[in-house]
Amino acid sequence: MKQHLLACLLFLWAPLILSAADPETPVDSLKLMQEKIEKSLTYETGKIILGKNLAVMEVPAGYCYLSAKQSQYVLSQLWGNPPDSSTLGMLFPENQGPFSDNSYAIEISYSEEGYINDDDAADLNYDDLLKEMQQDTRDANPARAQEGYPTVELVGWASPPFYDVKNHKLHWAKELKFQETESNTLNYNIRILGRKGYLVLNAIGGMDVLPAVKKNINPVLASVDFTEGNRYRDFNPDIDQVAAYGVGGLIAGKVLAKVGFFALILKFWKVVIGVIMAAYYYIRKQFGKKETVAEPVSETEVEPEAESVTRVS
Repeated sequence: MKQHLLACLLFLWAPLILSAADPETPVDSLKLMQEKIEKSLTYETGKIILGKNLAVMEVPAGYCYLSAKQSQYVLSQLWGNPPDSSTLGMLFPENQGPFSDNSYAIEISYSEEGYINDDDAADLNYDDLLKEMQQDTRDANPARAQEGYPTVELVGWASPPFYDVKNHKLHWAKELKFQETESNTLNYNIRILGRKGYLVLNAIGGMDVLPAVKKNINPVLASVDFTEGNRYRDFNPDIDQVAAYGVGGLIAGKVLAKVGFFALILKFWKVVIGVIMAAYYYIRKQFGKKETVAEPVSETEVEPEAESVTRVS
């Protein structure tokens, strides 16, 4: 992943960093800053309650969990995304974190879009769906370029869609190529369908982490389920809303058009370049600029929110 980050660093941020920094700024200072942030993060294992008793996760072997509050800090303050209170937490491989080389993370969130009718799943042609998604991506590129963001190409399936009709769990992976980057990007998507919406687990990393993600996909899928009353089978057609799309629309992202595929790709692009933002802001701080990186967030320093994720002993 860091190879991808380095390319972005050289292309986007090198001029700013070079103009702000003294040639004698010690590299060790950046490492110390990273170490300080990493030590402030509290990783957990075991049983986790997501949201207001929305779902339960048993952290899968080989992973550790970062709480909602600290995950939001990583995503916004370290990785440069806009603040997003919908994030319910993140999974990191054991002994790795936001600054680790060749690593990835799985962001967890929830989308209350309504009950997803899965009747279309058995009839989907994923080759045709891919072509449609590729054209949608090309059509959206002028808007991305106009907003000053890199264009993107949907290269193809990194892993074709698979829907587990018994457990109502869906996963697929896309290979993306961003403008001016040498290596391609992996976007591995997991959706767990529930009564009123779905859990979103997105793996963020470079294409080189695909084997590791695929190796662990079944344990990750098995690790999380909705609680009683929120499960897919708890749907009540008399009172519950039905989403305007099915499994195909969920994969294609058509329903996200208003914030949509553009927003998802923009978010991922910011994640890719975001790790270097800490270094950039550190240098700006050292040389008297106004922008600074927020101090590391410790769980003991923050009042828990109603939507936060609670660990169960």
